[in-house]
Amino acid sequence: MRPPAVSLRWKIALTVMAVSCAVAAVLGVLVHNAVARQTVGQVRKEARANLDTALDLFEYGTSREGLNSLLDPPELPAELRRLARSGQRGTMVGTYHGRSVMWAAAPADGQVMAAWRPYGTVHRSLDHFDTAILGSAVLAAATVALAGLFLAHRISRRLGTTAAVARRITAGDLDARVGDGPARGPGGGAAGQDEVAAVAAALDSVAGSLQSRLQAEQRFTADVAHELRTPLTGILASAELLPEGRPKEMINDRLRALRRLIEDLLEISRLDSGTEHADLAAYDLGELVRRCVTATGLDTEVRIAADAVVETDRRRLDRILANLVINAHRHGRAPVVVTVDAASGPRPTIEVRDHGPGYPADLLHHGPQRFRTDAPGRGRGHGLGLTIAVGQSAVLDIDVRFTNAPDGGARTLLRLPQGAVVG
Repeated sequence: MRPPAVSLRWKIALTVMAVSCAVAAVLGVLVHNAVARQTVGQVRKEARANLDTALDLFEYGTSREGLNSLLDPPELPAELRRLARSGQRGTMVGTYHGRSVMWAAAPADGQVMAAWRPYGTVHRSLDHFDTAILGSAVLAAATVALAGLFLAHRISRRLGTTAAVARRITAGDLDARVGDGPARGPGGGAAGQDEVAAVAAALDSVAGSLQSRLQAEQRFTADVAHELRTPLTGILASAELLPEGRPKEMINDRLRALRRLIEDLLEISRLDSGTEHADLAAYDLGELVRRCVTATGLDTEVRIAADAVVETDRRRLDRILANLVINAHRHGRAPVVVTVDAASGPRPTIEVRDHGPGYPADLLHHGPQRFRTDAPGRGRGHGLGLTIAVGQSAVLDIDVRFTNAPDGGARTLLRLPQGAVVG
C-alpha cells in the first residue's frame, strides 16, 4: 500500500522546520557548553584561590576561619582524595552537608587540605539557562516554520494556478493565460523574477505561440476552402455540358465529393472561429432522431428506450447524427443501431453503435483528428465527419464519448446537456 502523497507546501514547511530545529539544537548545545565552561570555570577558580589561601595560613599556623577549608574532610570525593595524597592538586563537584559544592584539594604536611565553594546556584543557573535556550529554540523554530509554510503556500498556489491553466489549454482553451510572467530582459531572458514566474511566462508563451499557429492554420483552411468554392462551381457547371456516359458520371461523382469536402472545411472553419450559436427549440427527441436517421437513407435501426421533449437545435443535431450514422456504415458493419434513452439520468442520451472492428486506439485516446482514418479495416475517408460532429456537439453543449463495445463494434454516446428536457 502506497503512503499518502504529501503536498509540496507541507514538504517545504516540514523541511524548513526540520532544518531550523537542527540549527537551534546545535546552537543551543554550543551556547550551553560555552556558558557552562565559563560558569564552572569561575567557581573552580574561586575554589582554588580559597585552597591557596588555606594552604598559606596552614603553613604559618594561622586560623583559617571563614575560608571554607577543612583538613581531611570525610565528605571529600574519594577520587579527589587519592589525587591529593599522591601529591597533586585537583577540583571536583561533590557534596558537603547535603549541599552541592565545588571541592579543591591539595596535599598539606601528610594530610589533605580541602576548600569548597557553593555549587548549587550554578546548577540552578544552568538549568534556567537551558530552559531559556529550549524555549527560544521552540519559538524560533515555530516562527521559521510558519514563515516557511506561508512561503510554501504562495509557491504552491502559484504552481497550482499554472497547472490549472495548463489543463485548460490542454482542454482547448487557448485563451487561458497565467498572467504571472516576468518582465523580459535582453535576449528574452527573465529579468529579476523567480523560477515559478519563469515557468508561468514560458507556459503563456507556449500557449500564445500555439494559438497563433492554430489561428493561422484555421485561416488558411478557410481561405483555401473559399478560394476553391468558386472554380469548383464553374467546373461543375462545365461538367454538365459533357456528353452523357460513364466518363461524365465519374467526373460528376468526384466533383460532388470535392464539393462535400470543401463544404466540410468551411463548416469546420466556422466552428473553429467560436462564433456559432445554437438556435434552440422544443422537439420530441425520439421522433427527431428517427427523422434524422431516416434522412440519411441508410439501413439503420432506431430504438426508443425512453422518450422526452427536449430543447435543442434540430439542424445541428441532425448534422451530428447524420455524420455518426454515415461513419458507422462506412467504417463499421451492420447492424447499425441508434438508441434514445431520455430516462438514463439527468442528461438524455443518444447512442450510435455498429458491429465492425471498432474505433482505433489513437482516436479513443486523442479524439477525432482531421484527415486521419488510419484504422485497419475501417475503410478510408478524409476524417472530417467525426470532427464536425464533435464541433457541433460543443455548440450544443453535448458531451461526446467514443468507446468500443465489449462484444465488438464502435460505440458513440451523446449526452445532451442537463436541463435539456422540457417540462
